[in-house]
Amino acid sequence: MAISVVVPRALTPYTRGAGTLVVEEPCTTVGDALAAIAARLPALTDRVLTEQGEIRRHVNVFVGDESVRFLDGLGTRVEAGTVITIVPAVSGG
Repeated sequence: MAISVVVPRALTPYTRGAGTLVVEEPCTTVGDALAAIAARLPALTDRVLTEQGEIRRHVNVFVGDESVRFLDGLGTRVEAGTVITIVPAVSGG
């Protein structure tokens, strides 16, 4: 079973229109899954990760219902069947 990465509509122009990406490659962390996607869709990961390879401040990444910011960041463990969700941060007044 693969890992699914759900992408917000604002980023689908960088996924060839796909709202969910499937990662078949073996991955043990969120960082591994994003690296697998970067190999196929570098423009997407450019909008999610900084040049230093960290999650951009205005982007939230969840594994299930938990933000990886409160887990182990890109080192958060994943396994087959995991759903990773990318969500742009919303702010304003």
